[in-house]
Amino acid sequence: MTRKVLLVDDDSALREAMAQTLELADLVAVPAGSHVAAKDHVSPDFDGIVLTDIRMPGKDGFALLDLVRKIDPELPVILLTGVGDIPMAVRGMSAGAFDFLEKPCAPTDMLAAVHKALRTRALVLENRRLKRQVESGDAAARMLAGQSPVAEDLRARVRMVAGTVADVLITGAPGSGTAKVAEVIHLLSAGSRRPFQKLAAVSATHDSLARAFREAEDGSVFLDEVAALDPEAQFALLDLTEAGPRPRVLAGTYRDIDAEVAAGRFNPDLFYKLDVMRLRIPALRERPEDIPVLFRHYVDIACEQAALPRPEIGPAVNARLMAQDWPGNARALMNAAMRFAMGLGEVETPEDEPAGLAEQLARVERTLLIEALRRAGGHATDAAKALKLPRKTFYDKLARHGIRPGSYR
Repeated sequence: MTRKVLLVDDDSALREAMAQTLELADLVAVPAGSHVAAKDHVSPDFDGIVLTDIRMPGKDGFALLDLVRKIDPELPVILLTGVGDIPMAVRGMSAGAFDFLEKPCAPTDMLAAVHKALRTRALVLENRRLKRQVESGDAAARMLAGQSPVAEDLRARVRMVAGTVADVLITGAPGSGTAKVAEVIHLLSAGSRRPFQKLAAVSATHDSLARAFREAEDGSVFLDEVAALDPEAQFALLDLTEAGPRPRVLAGTYRDIDAEVAAGRFNPDLFYKLDVMRLRIPALRERPEDIPVLFRHYVDIACEQAALPRPEIGPAVNARLMAQDWPGNARALMNAAMRFAMGLGEVETPEDEPAGLAEQLARVERTLLIEALRRAGGHATDAAKALKLPRKTFYDKLARHGIRPGSYR
C-alpha cells in the first residue's frame, strides 16, 4: 500500500509530532516547512498524499492545493484548519481538497483520514500502471507473471535484450519456459510485426533451417533445445548465421551448453555466434514467492478454457505449493494447476527427493509471511497483527528469510 505522507506545516514542533504519529503507524512522513519546500515533492508519480496546514507564511495551503491540482488532480490533499476555520475548510473542499481536519486533531482521526486518502491514491496509481501497460503492449508484463524482485529482474533483462538486434541464447532448467521468453523478446523487439518461426532443434535439418530462415524474413527464429542439433545441422545453422540479411536467432536450451562445447558435442564457432547475449531464466526454487501467483494464473487459464468456476486457493494450498522444489518448474506447476482446476485432487508433491523437515518448515513459514504481507499490501504492522506476532519477532523473521515488505506494496 502507498505509505508516503507529504507533511507541510510551518510549526516545527507540531510538524514533528505529526510525523512521529505517522511513523508509529508504519507510514513514511516527508516533512516540509513551507510551500517552497513542499512543491519539489509534488509530481504525477508521487507515491503518497499531501497533508498540509492552511495558514502558513508566504504561500499558504490553498496555494499548495492549487499547485497539486494543476500537477495531478488525483493526488489527495488533506487540509489542516484552525479552530473556527470551517468556512476555510468549505472553500478548500470546493477547490478539490480530499478532506479537512481541525487542529488540534486526535491521532486516530488523523490516521483514519490519511489511510483513506492513501487507499485512494494507491488505486489511482495502480489504474494508471495498468493503463500504461495496456497502451504500451508490454508483453513482458503480460506474459511473464510474478511479483518477486527476481521476476522483476527477469522482465527487465528481457526488455533490455529485446531492444538489441543481437542473437540470444536463452538458458534455464527444464520446464522454465524458454519458448515463452523467446516469444516475449520477439514481441518487444523492433521486428515484432515480422514473422516468428519456431523450430525443434532435435529434428532440424539443413532444409528445415533454411526454410525457417526464409519464412521468418527479418523477424525471429526460435530454436527449441539448440543443444540437440546434430553436427550436420549445427554446420548448416552456422552457415545461415554468417549469410547476409537474416532473421534474429533466439536459441533456447535446458542443457549446460558450456559443458556441451567443452565435451565437443556442440560446435564452438556456432556457440560463440549464438552467445552474443545470454538470458538465464531463474528456476521456481529461486523465487518461491512467485509460486502462488503463477499457480493462480494457471488455474485461471484452465478455468477459462474449460468454462469451470474458479476454485478457492487458500493459504494451506499455497504453503504446500511453496514447500516443494518443482524440478519441472513452470510446466510442472501448470500441470498441477490444471488438475486442481478440474477438481482432480489436492496439490501433490512431485516424485523427487523431498526436502528435509527443517527446509519444508522454513518454506512454509516464508509462505505465510509473504501471504500476510501481500494481504496487508506490504504493511508490516498489519501483517504482524494478522499472524499474531510481536512486531520485533515479525521483523526478525523477515530478515531471516530475506523478505522486504516494500516488495508487496
